Amino acid sequence: MSANGTVEPKKLVNVSPKNAGILRELFIEEGDYVKKGQLIAKMDDSNLLGQLIESEGKLAEAQANLRKLINGNRSQEIAQAEAKLEQLEANLKKLITGNRSQEIAQAQARLINAQATFEQAEDEFKRDEILFKEGAISQLTLNEQRAIRDSAKAEVTEAEEELSLMNEGTRQEDIEEARAEVKAQTEALSLLEEGTREEEIAQARAEVQSTKGSLQTIKTEIEDTMIRAPFNGIISSKYADPGAFVTPMTSGSAVSSATSTSILSLASENEILTNVSENNIAKIKVGQAVGIEADAFPGIIFEGKVSQIAPQATVQQNVTSFEVKVDLSQEAQQQLRSGMNVSVEFYIDELNNVLTVPTIAVTRKDNTTGVFIVGLDHAPEFLPIVIGASSDSLTEVKSGLDGSEHILTEAPPSDAPPKAGFSLRDLFRGGSNQGPPGGGPPGGGPPGSGPPGGGPPQ
Repeated sequence: MSANGTVEPKKLVNVSPKNAGILRELFIEEGDYVKKGQLIAKMDDSNLLGQLIESEGKLAEAQANLRKLINGNRSQEIAQAEAKLEQLEANLKKLITGNRSQEIAQAQARLINAQATFEQAEDEFKRDEILFKEGAISQLTLNEQRAIRDSAKAEVTEAEEELSLMNEGTRQEDIEEARAEVKAQTEALSLLEEGTREEEIAQARAEVQSTKGSLQTIKTEIEDTMIRAPFNGIISSKYADPGAFVTPMTSGSAVSSATSTSILSLASENEILTNVSENNIAKIKVGQAVGIEADAFPGIIFEGKVSQIAPQATVQQNVTSFEVKVDLSQEAQQQLRSGMNVSVEFYIDELNNVLTVPTIAVTRKDNTTGVFIVGLDHAPEFLPIVIGASSDSLTEVKSGLDGSEHILTEAPPSDAPPKAGFSLRDLFRGGSNQGPPGGGPPGGGPPGSGPPGGGPPQ
């Protein structure tokens, strides 16, 4: 039984990146064979490398904090906290007590000294101004004296403010602020002395896991910039060159949806798709051998096997059929190209040493199956026969003929001379190398006595 089919790839997909970006490198060309997992392209990952370094730094910081909490506080840290608390307490006590008379007297003395220094600097500056106008000194010398005078004036202002604050006494808000600092430092020292709580360690562990997750996400995104072949196959088309901006496919991976943003299309090994009518589908089995012929290879029959039979029929132009897929032999894989039209011969069964007649010669008369032969006086004669298996061209005859008859390929009118036919016996004679249809021995001999394999597949 034969059917027409087409050579198609088992899988044909567009390959695109998981994330949009710039195509940096392309390692293949159209027609190249690639293996599953092979690196075929690389996207730009420069923006991800910075994120990788940042994530690694955060993980190191989180791990260090966890180790610190687990190990506890060192004695040096506790001593430093105690010293700071003593300093804050002394400052608070000073604010509460207020300024002593000795401190006020000292502030007054500093103010008097600052004023005297300023007056002297002012006199010298005025004298230098006169000398500058007379040309006795330079501008630089005058500027230096001006700077000395201004500095002395600033010291007077600072001394006046200090004395004023001492005379006013400590403000209440300053005391409250100092008390708050003492309290905060006391609590901090207490925590250091108590050690790390379990919940703090648990929180630190969670932070480590979180940063590990972020780091792994970045590493995965970097790995995703490495475009690898999803299966063994041949690069059928190339859509982008290095430097192009490509985006993920959003409409599935069918080649029909290919756009310029895809990188390439990849085709797996070939198979044959053919349709078998519902009348013959019962004769087809998975694993069944087939012969394949293509116009591009005249006289060559490639081998194949049925790999899949569609469970659901399709109807086209009122014809119901089932799609059948055929796996190709290694030779057929190498020779047949995608898109070729082929003829598929399904080997339903193989009968050896049987008598056959042309299928076109089999007819029915008076509800009886038979054939017309050349009878007496060359008149057509109908002989009933019992038929067996058949193909498109030959039909097995189980009984009713002995192989010596002249078979008519078309039933003639009863009053007409016989139409052209053939004699099975004539095929046995005359040195034919083909033998009779059905397996008679080449060059002579009775039908049905040929060697095994003489009859064609049925």
